[in-house]
Amino acid sequence: MFRILFLLPLVLCFGWYYFLRVNNVPIRQGKRGFIYILLFSAFILGFFVLMIHVTNPT
Repeated sequence: MFRILFLLPLVLCFGWYYFLRVNNVPIRQGKRGFIYILLFSAFILGFFVLMIHVTNPT
């Protein structure tokens, strides 16, 4: 599961792009959503990296 975690921001960004296109919102106006998605994904990745280091027995 950890191997495919990089797909999370890609899927979320694609979903956000689709939402913007369906509702006729310009990409420039929806830029903040992309930033939030990337920050959320970085937080999730950082959490998992921290948990790997904390639980590593060596």
